[in-house]
Amino acid sequence: MKRLPDLLAAWAIVLWVGGLWAVGYLAAPTLFYHLDDRMLAGMLAGKLFGHIAWVGLLCGGWLLLFRLSRQGGAALKQGFFWIVLVMLLLTVAQHFGIQPILQQLKDQAMPKDVMESLFRDRFATWHGVSSVVYLIESLLGLALVAKQNSR
Repeated sequence: MKRLPDLLAAWAIVLWVGGLWAVGYLAAPTLFYHLDDRMLAGMLAGKLFGHIAWVGLLCGGWLLLFRLSRQGGAALKQGFFWIVLVMLLLTVAQHFGIQPILQQLKDQAMPKDVMESLFRDRFATWHGVSSVVYLIESLLGLALVAKQNSR
């Protein structure tokens, strides 16, 4: 039987990467497709992205600590460690940098939908940046799944 820290590491990968893909490519598009109120869909999607960011911060932090405690400095020579670190940094940038900018633009547009306001172009630009960052993080997540058993 695997030791508990090994199981926690495996579960962290499943939760983080699976959550990224489920929220970003299943839940959020479904909300926008099925809800007529785009502001509501955006608010709900934003909540989901916020939750998965916290999952990523916890899981990424655990994975880095787990690898460092298990392998010491040798962990720094492994692709797994660097993938987790880059994913974690992207999560931090997204959650604490890009998302607050998007929220600020939405707040400034109120009571209008941001896409019907003067802030439309800036919002679209930052939303595009956010989408690219999320895509990179999601693809790195697939690489992380592939590398999870590497030593």
